[in-house]
Amino acid sequence: MDASSPPRYRRFSTRPGPVPSSGSDLPPYTRRSTLTQPINLRREPTEHVFQLSDGKPKPWVTLKIFSSAKTSKSLPTFFEKENITGSLELDAERGDSIHGVTVVVTGRVISGSGVDDCFIFLNQSQSIWSKAEGSRTSEGTSSNKLLGHCVWPLSIVLPRTVTVPTGSGEMRAFRLPETFLERQTRVSVQYDLTVVVSRGKLRTDNKIKTAFGYVPSTRPDPPSLLRQLAYQQFLPLPGPFTDPEGWKTLRPVTVRGILFSSHRFEAKCTLSLAKPMCYARGTVLPCFLTLEGREPQVLDMLSSPTSIALSLRRRVRFYNKSASSRRDVAWNETVEDMGMAVWWPSIAADASSTSTVRHLEGEIRLAKDLRPTSEMGHFSISYAVVLSPFTAVGISADSATLLSEPVEIATMHPKGPRTNAYSPPAYDPLSRRPEGPTIEAINSFI
Repeated sequence: MDASSPPRYRRFSTRPGPVPSSGSDLPPYTRRSTLTQPINLRREPTEHVFQLSDGKPKPWVTLKIFSSAKTSKSLPTFFEKENITGSLELDAERGDSIHGVTVVVTGRVISGSGVDDCFIFLNQSQSIWSKAEGSRTSEGTSSNKLLGHCVWPLSIVLPRTVTVPTGSGEMRAFRLPETFLERQTRVSVQYDLTVVVSRGKLRTDNKIKTAFGYVPSTRPDPPSLLRQLAYQQFLPLPGPFTDPEGWKTLRPVTVRGILFSSHRFEAKCTLSLAKPMCYARGTVLPCFLTLEGREPQVLDMLSSPTSIALSLRRRVRFYNKSASSRRDVAWNETVEDMGMAVWWPSIAADASSTSTVRHLEGEIRLAKDLRPTSEMGHFSISYAVVLSPFTAVGISADSATLLSEPVEIATMHPKGPRTNAYSPPAYDPLSRRPEGPTIEAINSFI
């Protein structure tokens, strides 16, 4: 299982029945469907082993945890609703002054190297053994001391939400964000699991610590019935004229510019985005564009697939108190385009182009490791679809952004037929990133 993409779940009805003639209802899913019936095979959990020797001939503390990571060398990874399970083994010698054994789970937003640049939103501890409270059942334990080989099972429940102060100071519940670590971004979200063997005030505590990845389970609502039908039967997507419930058509904007440095022109541009306005990473974001004008030559140039600059723009916003003494300028933002739309002339029956109108279909491919929309107190990841000025050769257009529409990115596929990509395979405007950080990458970063 990939650390950057959660398990895929596909469910199809097997109720028999004829295909309805109405375009508003989906046909029942039958065993004769062209879609294969998927089998959700879950790989065995991956074991991660961490040990502590402290100069002894062999490790005296061993922590084993099981996760959904792809390999044991990858960062241990847990999806929402998964417990952190495993075991803790400890070899206690006679005379060891161990006062307690505790497991601590923390989640932090780190925006710098200073003390004030770390916002702890999750801090939960679980006592494994305490000298003061007496022993839990385990080999090698007595009422007030540890001796010999001790083994404890671990099962730690991660909360789905936490209540923390927002940027304005009010308390609010937030969903746990996904692990976030990128070298080109100054902020990160990190989770840690620490085993603390405490020895009292005059002795140094021993610790085993590992970072781990966390993936929330967010899912878009299903698309319109007509789009589901198109996905199921691998048909062209119905456009916004045929399927108005399946699209959000934004306000028209006027494209103005100069053609060949001498002729001024105007054209009306109308952009539609597939509803709902939340999309699963690893799929596509469907788009539809209509251009209207009185000059066919201008429309031909503007409707060239390479002339339309529609992007998915990510905004990472965080608060860094030590960066400035003024609160109003302590907020930082990192803005980056995470994908560009590819376009082709629409072949939909409801969108025939004329000499004064051009219709284009498009989609933005969403990388499998795209970080989902999230917010946690002083930190947020948000997305918007942005229409920038057209870039046709021979045309000089206004430089201001034409449109910006907020959208959300989720980690799981919507229920129903799987979303299809329609652009040719040669189109791949996204640069790939690593599948997920390894333990070594985390350690080198921090």
